Amino acid sequence: MKKSKPSPAVKEYTGAFYEKNRLCFAVGILFSLLEIPVNLGLSWLLGRVLDLVAAADLAGLFHLVWYMIAVAAGDTLICTVKSRTTSLFVHRGLRQYKALAFRKLSQKSIRAFTKENTGRYVSVLTNDVNTLEENYLRSFFEIVFDSIQFVCTLLFMLWYSPVMTAATLALCLLPMVGTMLFSPELTRREKAVSDGNERFVARLKDLLMGFSVLKSFKAETQAAALFDGANADLETLKQRRRWWRGLMSAVNWGIFAPAMQFGIFFIGAYLAIRGSVTLGTTIVFVQVCNYVMSAVQQVPQQLAARRAARGLIEKLVEITQENLASSGEPIPSELHEGIVLRDVSFGYDPDAPVLKNLSFTLTAGKKYALVGASGSGKTTLLNLLMGAYEDYTGSVTVDGRELSTVDPESLYDLISLIGQNVFLFDDTVRGNITLFKDFPPEAVEQAVARSGLKELLEARGEDYRCGENGAGLSGGERQRVSIARALLRGTPVLLLDEATASLDPATAFAVTEAVLGLQGLTRLVVTHRLDPALLDRYDEIFVLKNGTICERGTFRDLMAQKGYFYSFYTVAG
Repeated sequence: MKKSKPSPAVKEYTGAFYEKNRLCFAVGILFSLLEIPVNLGLSWLLGRVLDLVAAADLAGLFHLVWYMIAVAAGDTLICTVKSRTTSLFVHRGLRQYKALAFRKLSQKSIRAFTKENTGRYVSVLTNDVNTLEENYLRSFFEIVFDSIQFVCTLLFMLWYSPVMTAATLALCLLPMVGTMLFSPELTRREKAVSDGNERFVARLKDLLMGFSVLKSFKAETQAAALFDGANADLETLKQRRRWWRGLMSAVNWGIFAPAMQFGIFFIGAYLAIRGSVTLGTTIVFVQVCNYVMSAVQQVPQQLAARRAARGLIEKLVEITQENLASSGEPIPSELHEGIVLRDVSFGYDPDAPVLKNLSFTLTAGKKYALVGASGSGKTTLLNLLMGAYEDYTGSVTVDGRELSTVDPESLYDLISLIGQNVFLFDDTVRGNITLFKDFPPEAVEQAVARSGLKELLEARGEDYRCGENGAGLSGGERQRVSIARALLRGTPVLLLDEATASLDPATAFAVTEAVLGLQGLTRLVVTHRLDPALLDRYDEIFVLKNGTICERGTFRDLMAQKGYFYSFYTVAG
């Protein structure tokens, strides 16, 4: 079968291993190769010792001790430099490979992430990277070393005895056949372990993220059963891989290797008795046949493992390119006219639409509220406006350009979303507000003041660490950080999805009032807090019921109609 050429994307990832890293690679290869003359020199010394013993040459025997000391010192230096440079090469290579992978993943749109399981990314950047380290990077040095040592050993053997060299090559076919028989299945089992790791990580991630739910519903036993199932599946796949490797090793080293060594020893002994070679030559051949046997057995196995590891790189390329649509048409980071929805319907299941025939306009610079009962489609609508879904029907235009054709990156420069679920990094409060970007101090201070965070920073300082996902902050404090983050970014369009739900009434009022007081922004606020003083400030209120807008108008108009909103407001009040 003709070997297919790697795609440009695969070349980009493999190239990341060598970026600003070629000197370490070259030095590592050089010092790996310097071990070859040392190994052959030790074999020569062993044979020479035996010949001197047979000749009863004690002076020559003691003279060889100095050679042995020099070879040992040189071997120590060579191994030290080789270990240092190869380790540094692997360190830099993996760091750059993972950095490139994360940059590629971070270029995906929200739309892409809604369709994917992020556990796959965790798996390819942890478990698969460990496999790449051993089977792709480190193994390359071993493949080069074993291959060149094989050639050098053959030349060394030819110098000693062409007849024994020919016999050794013939006997080498035995372990080669064994390796060729086992390699294809080893590749398949390596891929199966990678896929199993992916499923295990995804299950573990689900269980850890849902820990509080599992505890509150006393579902620990069921959770343990789910974990045990995923764990057992993965360990079974790994055991099958280990078993196949063990069987491959047992057959090669238990059957073929002893047969090869015994054959060489038998032929050498026969030739020594005939006077064609010395006994020392026979011992040299038995010794160096280990180098030949190692290359014959290990190189095909290492190449098979390297091919399997190359498949993991191709897998990473596949998932980083998965769900990537065309970049779309860039739009300006300003809203001049507005966002218009005409007969828009959408559902996660096409047969059960969540949004039905929505038609309304968000005019640039105006303030809008979206109210409705839980499950009416409010969050889905905001996610749709953020470009999370492309399979809607009808039309959504941003200054006349259809949303599904807009470049997601330029859309994020136009619209920010403050959601119900706040994510915080395990970093400082300031780092979470700025998301590690540089902003003028006065802009940060203004965002902090408007979001109600000033008291927190005065009490704990902006370098206070939030903990994993904000565990060191209260729910209200986390939400304030999220609001400050969006206000600091200052996009022309701001979507708020129950952003003040976890705040106390006074703070929620102050934060909402600050948002409504911002000049030049287009705001769509999903709220359950029906405060008349705030509702009266919206240019228009959309009332959502079962995925449709049943009423719309100003607060006073809706109250005068005494319809669904009036009832909803009365009950909520």
